[in-house]
Amino acid sequence: MAENKYEIVKRGLQTVIESGEYSVGDKLPTESELMDQYGVSRYTVRRAISDLQNEHYVYRIQGGGMYVDDWQGNQRQQAINNKMIGVVTTHLADYIFPSIISGIDRAISAQGYSLIVSNTHNNRDKERQSLRQMIDNKVAGLIIEPTQSALPDPNIDLYQEVAKQQIPCIFINAHYPQLDAPYLEVKDREAEREMVEHLMGMGHQRILGIFQVDDMQGLHRMQGFINAYMAHPEISYLSETVMYQSGQDMTKVLEQVARILDKPERPTAVVCYNDELAIQIMDVIRSLDLTIPEDVSIVGFDDFVLSRYLEPRLTTIEHPKEKMGLDAGKMIMARINGEEVAPILYDLKMVYTESITPPIK
Repeated sequence: MAENKYEIVKRGLQTVIESGEYSVGDKLPTESELMDQYGVSRYTVRRAISDLQNEHYVYRIQGGGMYVDDWQGNQRQQAINNKMIGVVTTHLADYIFPSIISGIDRAISAQGYSLIVSNTHNNRDKERQSLRQMIDNKVAGLIIEPTQSALPDPNIDLYQEVAKQQIPCIFINAHYPQLDAPYLEVKDREAEREMVEHLMGMGHQRILGIFQVDDMQGLHRMQGFINAYMAHPEISYLSETVMYQSGQDMTKVLEQVARILDKPERPTAVVCYNDELAIQIMDVIRSLDLTIPEDVSIVGFDDFVLSRYLEPRLTTIEHPKEKMGLDAGKMIMARINGEEVAPILYDLKMVYTESITPPIK
């Protein structure tokens, strides 16, 4: 649909104001000058200016002309008055996210704020919808877990729009280095290396690592696995890895793992991207008439609550879920209040249980 003439004038003025060509308090061209510039009537110019006044881009001084209003400050005030914090996560229903969201809510509700939560299902199109919704709702701040953070992001333009509109934003679990925003992450790489080295210390040489590699968490965990083997070059050739992406047919991934574990020289231990995957791999191991941990030791990551009730209980790496949520809530409130904040990196605790044992000689 073609734009009306007044919309062309409005958009043109809005563009030059937002670009910084005119600063707050600068005098704008007169009505007559705008009429000549755009080839429109005085009525058209006045209608465009009226809209920009309502949106706090310009203000008039009687007999003194038109000036640039503090449009950014007014947008921030509108967002703050909204008292809503947007949270965009890759998953919602279960796993670690309810604890993270609960922690965020505890921190911000004490300051009179509420949450709008959106779930991308680790899908880029849904991430775009979520970000667009948060921007349009003029949230006071944003807490985001990036979708498929290890891959180039087609939604970077919306992240840039968030920055342009000066919406305070922080990232959890992963971040984009090109965006100037603080983040809260766990030391995935260091923790995975520590766990693999623990298995090596028990005598495991043939270890299989299974990692989701389209997010930075999985990529860092795989790097930790590789780094552990690089420190032991005499056995590095015995390592195996299986990589997959979110949305991939997991049946084929599990079949690939089954083939590896069914070989005569099979791995004696498996480390998994997370506990949810480890639970599936435990079923694969048993389907091959192998026992855990006597034939195959197994390790997860994130300390999923369900893994505590498995038999044997799953060895894992504890994710600081609720603390991350509390810290994220405090961090976004600090950003809203104009305070400088630094990134947070969490050390992780190993949870060694009966799902690992020295390999049978």
